[in-house]
Amino acid sequence: MGGEKKLDCLSRIYMKLPTFLSVLLSIILFPITSVACASAPNMPIQLASFIENDVSVSIDLEHSSAENYLLSATFTPPNGYHLYSKDMPVHGINGLGRPTLLELTMASQLKALGSLSENVSAEKQYFPPNELPVYPPGAVTLSLPVKLPPGKNWVNDELKVTFMACSTNQCKPPLEGKIVSIRVPGAGMFDKK
Repeated sequence: MGGEKKLDCLSRIYMKLPTFLSVLLSIILFPITSVACASAPNMPIQLASFIENDVSVSIDLEHSSAENYLLSATFTPPNGYHLYSKDMPVHGINGLGRPTLLELTMASQLKALGSLSENVSAEKQYFPPNELPVYPPGAVTLSLPVKLPPGKNWVNDELKVTFMACSTNQCKPPLEGKIVSIRVPGAGMFDKK
């Protein structure tokens, strides 16, 4: 009788063994497969966002063509305020205004592939002094075509932003050359191999 109980017990263990091994293999292999099959990050990727001097800034990365990407910053001033043209001199015109800029720093691992573009055109200011080029009141997006750094990992990087928001009767303090820390994907993260 003792031998039958042992046999019955062993029989139950052998019947459950495939299920146990299946679960064990799933636990071991799932993390490996999920890392190996990880897809490229979804686009657009939000790299940073902040509010300073009542202007909201959102910085994103988008895929524009085969190996090219678009680094974009959307600057949203308060209602009734405008931003100055990206083409304005860095210190303004006669000290008035500051350009709206998105720039790579000297240490950046991103490489610019073209010039900065804007989603709206600047026009001459509609109130004195009329020689200052401004964007219409509201959000402005600046975009810079870039090449990502090599590799299959996320990379710490930085960029600079400059802007100044004004209304017809007052200005917010300018923000000049603010360094913004970002993490960008390496170009290899988008390989389809």
